[in-house]
Amino acid sequence: MGPAAMQNTPAPHIPVLLTAILEQVAPVRGKWLDGTFGAGGYTRGLLDNGAERVLAVDRDPEVFVRARDWAGDYGERLVLIQGEFARLDELARNNGADALDGVVLDIGVSSMQIDQAERGFSFMKDGPLDMRMSQEGMSAADVVNLAEEADLADVLFQFGEERASRRIARNIVKARASAPILTTGQLVEIVEKSLPRPKPGQVHPATRTFQALRIAVNDELGQLVQGLMAAERILAEGGLLVVVTFHSLEDRIVKRFMQARSSAGGGGSRHMPEQAAMEPRFEKVTRKAIAPDPEEMAANPRARSAKLRVARRLSAPAGDIDPAELGLPQFDLKRLI
Repeated sequence: MGPAAMQNTPAPHIPVLLTAILEQVAPVRGKWLDGTFGAGGYTRGLLDNGAERVLAVDRDPEVFVRARDWAGDYGERLVLIQGEFARLDELARNNGADALDGVVLDIGVSSMQIDQAERGFSFMKDGPLDMRMSQEGMSAADVVNLAEEADLADVLFQFGEERASRRIARNIVKARASAPILTTGQLVEIVEKSLPRPKPGQVHPATRTFQALRIAVNDELGQLVQGLMAAERILAEGGLLVVVTFHSLEDRIVKRFMQARSSAGGGGSRHMPEQAAMEPRFEKVTRKAIAPDPEEMAANPRARSAKLRVARRLSAPAGDIDPAELGLPQFDLKRLI
C-alpha cells in the first residue's frame, strides 16, 4: 500500500509529509529507525516502499497496544521498541543494528495523544493536567502547582515563546493558593482570563502555555538534541536523517544542527559562534525546509506548521556538539520542584 492509499485509510492519525519524505529518500532501502512511532504512519510507509527492516521506537507504551492489529503483518521486518529516541543508537545496537540506513523523527505530540482527554495534552478537552508521553515522572500539574512564579514564567517564555508569561504565571500562583490546579480546564480558564480575547483566525489563548508545559515535562528539546547526536553516531555512510518539526523552537535546533554538521567550520554568525575546522559529518539533501502543500493542509490542518529537513551522513567520525550552539534553552526543570 502506497502513501496515498495510507492517507485515505480511516485512522486516528495522518502521517504528516509522508509523501514528501518518501520522495526525498527514494529508493527506500536497508535498515531504518522510526524514533517517533506513534500510529505507525512513517514506519508503514517505509516498509511498504522497500525498507528491509524498521526499528519502531516510542516512549508511549499505548502506541504499541494500538499497533497489534497490523504489526504482525510485517513479521520480523518490524521491531517494536519502547524507549526514548534520545538513545536511538543504543536501542538500535541492542536490536542487532550496528549501523542504519535511515532515521526518521516526527517531533512533538501526536494527534492520538491530543485527542485523549485523559492524557492532558489538549486545551480543548477537560482532563487531568498530565502531559507525560511516557506516563512516568513529573507531570504538568506538578510544575504548575509547585514551581516558583519566576520559574513558571521562564518555562512559559522559553518553551512556549509566550509574551504574557509573567502575567500568566502570576495568575497561576494566585489561583493555586486557593486550590490546586489539577485539570486542563482549570488551567485554560486561568490563561484565558490573563489574555485578551483572541481575534478571528488567531490561535487559542492557551496554545503557547500548553506547548511550553508539554515540552518542559517531556524534555522534548533536550531529547531532540540527543536524538540528532545519536543519529550521527549510528547512521552508516550515505544514511539519511529525516526530521519533521512543528514549531520554531524545534526547527531552529534541527536547522542549526544540519548547518553545523554540514559545514567545514570557520565563519560563524550572530546565532552560532565560529567553529573550529572539521570534516563535515553530513551534507544537506534539502537546502530549505519543505512544507506541506495546500492539498495536504486542507486534508490535515494539523500539518500546517510542519517542516521537513533531510541530511545525508558522510564518512567523517561522529563527534560532540554543544547543545547551547543549537539554541537549546539552558533550563533545568527538575530543580523547580
